[in-house]
Amino acid sequence: MTHQWTERPRPIRLERRVEFPDYEATRRFLEEAEASCKEAGIYPDISFGRTYVNLTLHAEGDSLGDPLHRLAAELDALVPAAASVAEPPLSSQP
Repeated sequence: MTHQWTERPRPIRLERRVEFPDYEATRRFLEEAEASCKEAGIYPDISFGRTYVNLTLHAEGDSLGDPLHRLAAELDALVPAAASVAEPPLSSQP
């Protein structure tokens, strides 16, 4: 797993926030991410605004598994160099 993702234990999940320079970059990332998710058959929780995207990949069962880690790596590869990685927002759950 790359360092951009944060692993959370309850419920087991990976989280990442990416900030983009403008709406066009955000939209492009979302369109490319859609194709990767469809191909993998894994659909993360996604929330976004004009210049950011929050991604959450939930585990099925009691571990994250290789498919989720592969999708996380594919999504990482879609992030343009101009985007910045931000820490996911703090949640009330650990």
